[in-house]
Amino acid sequence: MGKNLTSRAEDYSKWYNELVVKSDLAENSGVRGCMVIKPYGYAIWEKMQAQLDKMFKETGHENAYFPLFIPKSYLSKEASHVEGFAKECAVVTHYRLKNAEDGSGIVVDEDAKLEEELIVRPTSETIIWDTYRKWIQSYRDLPLKINQWANVVRWEMRTRLFLRTAEFLWQEGHTAHATREEAIEEAELMMHVYAEFVENYMGVPVIKGTKTASERFAGAEETYCIEALMQDGKALQAGTSHFLGQNFAKAFDVKFATKEGGQEYVWATSWGVSTRLMGALVMTHSDDNGLVLPPKLAPIQVVIVPIYKGMDQLDAISEKVEPLVMQLRAKGISVKYDNRDTHKPGFKFNEYELKGVPVRLAIGQRDLENGTYEVARRDTLEKESVSAAEIVGKVEALLEDIQRNVYQKAIDYRAEHITRVDSYEEFKKVIEEKGGFVSAHWDGTPETEDKIKEETKATIRCIPLHEEQEEGTCMVTGKPSLQRVLFAKAY
Repeated sequence: MGKNLTSRAEDYSKWYNELVVKSDLAENSGVRGCMVIKPYGYAIWEKMQAQLDKMFKETGHENAYFPLFIPKSYLSKEASHVEGFAKECAVVTHYRLKNAEDGSGIVVDEDAKLEEELIVRPTSETIIWDTYRKWIQSYRDLPLKINQWANVVRWEMRTRLFLRTAEFLWQEGHTAHATREEAIEEAELMMHVYAEFVENYMGVPVIKGTKTASERFAGAEETYCIEALMQDGKALQAGTSHFLGQNFAKAFDVKFATKEGGQEYVWATSWGVSTRLMGALVMTHSDDNGLVLPPKLAPIQVVIVPIYKGMDQLDAISEKVEPLVMQLRAKGISVKYDNRDTHKPGFKFNEYELKGVPVRLAIGQRDLENGTYEVARRDTLEKESVSAAEIVGKVEALLEDIQRNVYQKAIDYRAEHITRVDSYEEFKKVIEEKGGFVSAHWDGTPETEDKIKEETKATIRCIPLHEEQEEGTCMVTGKPSLQRVLFAKAY
């Protein structure tokens, strides 16, 4: 099984596209701009989903489901929201088809026009806040903390598997609170939950921060974000959490009776991550041989490949391997024993290397005689011989070490690609030649932000949180700046 992957150095974008397809994560579909997530790719998404769902529930959220279709009038109730999404909306105008009179096929029935057009969900704030009006009457109904797992449609013209598709999978949380402070606390909490997941499970280091006014979610007063850095020096927004103020509550008239007997609008948040995280996972860790998956999210954590001549040898190996499979599974480790007789061991080695399986065990006749296994780790490609008596402990330790190692490698890469600059000329040079995050002073105006974006294609990825305030002067205008912000070219 030849991998024949374009190398990252040769063409990073082509490497990524080939890897996603060849490793069986996803493929393009018959619908332009939409993808098919294949079983192996979906298994990774399911592990992500399961862990995130657990974390949401541990922080007091419940799951619900809201309609795919949103009446056009709902979207127009919050002005900045509709302006932010208007160019990406898919619109349903009719509800029936019919056979063409000339027999040429099926056409839209012009008599079946909807009284009001329906928008295919680009995000659910409007339909959810219309619902919350019925659910929230009093302070006793608050806080209301709901999440939904769903698909959304944002009509993208230039698409790339996982990173930008017309339809994608995600979760979206929508919460209502009695006070501004409580809502801000919720938005910040979810940013921290996302960061914990992305770092501890995906092995991807992130920088927490807030977005500039021009980069905020449409309709938000503040957008919190986690930003990751890919191996080509481009940034990727890995998750966002929004403090929506009372904008949606006012648009949909969602009030509550206070303890004192008055009426007030509730305070809102929304937050989400999507299958875009799959792209981040691939691009952060993988190499020219294929995927490198962190063990916590790998569908198969350990694969065992028998090397044999004849069925007698296979039977003897299987007899040895089957108890090991049971032992590992009892430890919560996902194991595959690949005893297919339709493929040679070399093919299997290539296949599991391409698919990023963290640990591979091989056992042949000599191993059987010596009571050993050949152990290979995917992240470093190192191999060693381990005795059968020590193999379970070795595998457990290896999985933990690989999880740590992929994260540390990504941390080291990011550390090498955060550059502090003070002049605009230096900024342009770093953005063009080195890439990565560039830490620089900005005067806080959208005009300067737009100028930098237009001239360099770099955007302000975030205003970092919890960093020391370092006053200075804007690298472009020389005007005062309160702190450095992070710029990068981005996906």
